Amino acid sequence: MAKKKKAEKPKREFTRRQLSHLQKQRRRQRIIFFGGIAVIAAVVVIILVGWIMGEYVPMHRTVLKVNDTEFNMSYYIDVLKIAAENQGTSEINRLAGSVSQQIIQDELIRQAAEKLGITVSDKEIKETLKNADIPENDGAAGLVGGQMLKDRLKTDYFGSQVPKSDEQAHVLAMLVESERVALEITERLQNSENFTALAGEFAQNYYSKNINQGDFGWHPRDIYEYQLNNAIPIEYAFNAEIGTLSAPLFDADAYMQLGYWLLRVNDRPSEDSANVSALLINSRELAEGIKERLEDGEDLGPIADEYSNYSPSQEMHGELGLVHVSEEISASFDDYAFNPETVLGEWSDPIFDDTYWTEGGYWLVEVVGREEDRKIDREDRDYLIEQLFNDWMTGITADIENIVDDINLTEESQQWAIDRALKDLPEAGGNRNE
Repeated sequence: MAKKKKAEKPKREFTRRQLSHLQKQRRRQRIIFFGGIAVIAAVVVIILVGWIMGEYVPMHRTVLKVNDTEFNMSYYIDVLKIAAENQGTSEINRLAGSVSQQIIQDELIRQAAEKLGITVSDKEIKETLKNADIPENDGAAGLVGGQMLKDRLKTDYFGSQVPKSDEQAHVLAMLVESERVALEITERLQNSENFTALAGEFAQNYYSKNINQGDFGWHPRDIYEYQLNNAIPIEYAFNAEIGTLSAPLFDADAYMQLGYWLLRVNDRPSEDSANVSALLINSRELAEGIKERLEDGEDLGPIADEYSNYSPSQEMHGELGLVHVSEEISASFDDYAFNPETVLGEWSDPIFDDTYWTEGGYWLVEVVGREEDRKIDREDRDYLIEQLFNDWMTGITADIENIVDDINLTEESQQWAIDRALKDLPEAGGNRNE
């Protein structure tokens, strides 16, 4: 039996007025829809433009240029963050300037090393960053690559310029303040007293006084030039007969952190001021002799010009004039000049003072041994290699042909970089993964 066909629902018929209303409604919906899209698009554009102008453009702006190599703000911030992580975010303002100098120096070294055929590959840098668990970015790669390159220069280039063996001497040496002291020490050494014990008591050169008590051990000439810093004891060390102790060797260019004041208080207007004549002499022996000359009536001016090691005294020919406690020339000076019991118009006995450096002294040198071709120890070789590298690097940074431009790294842009770096530093409350 055939099914009856369901009757179709009659189509709704719109009046002309209803149809016009419906069309207007649909137009309004389209306007609202597309208007909403336009608003959303405008917001996205505003956000995007803001990000481009506030983040992308500043981060990609060149702030440093070293010859033909440019470094943008992003690179600078990466290096700044690493420096701040190592030294603490509290130091970030101080680090902002030194970071730019580090970038410049590393790039100058890279360019100069490349001319020598010494390079470090990107692959080597990436492997080092990975092994050290350092997040990989341009700044980290630059710093790590810079250090790797320095190490390679020292090993492969400068290391080959330092011999494995050389003429060396084993020397005992000390600088003392006067010939009289040197002769007293010589007599005691002849009576079998110990050189290092006496050096610990009397030596005034830095290494003998603070490091080795006069026993320098075996070294090549270049190391002695660093440790003694004076030609007279070095020449004796490499030319004198082995086993001999030198006579006192005068060295006008040696410096000692000691001196002896000769003071005369001419007047004391108040308890905090005094009119003072003054000399700072480099040894007690000489100071005693000069005091006798002054008391015998010799003119102060020429003596001060020749012997005083305190520059205001020398410039004013021994007459300091009115000085005040607030000037704090030195404790020993003040104790005498402003002491109410000091007799006016009389020269003091020599007053010891270790505040200032004085010039001139006497060396005692004993040559324990010397060999023409002795193996240089590791520490000495490392020092000599470091010195060659430093001299080379100094020449690079001073080369006027290198063009360095940091004009865009202004105080304002540095502060922007600091603020941006602090956002990413955990110590400062930032999030490295944001």
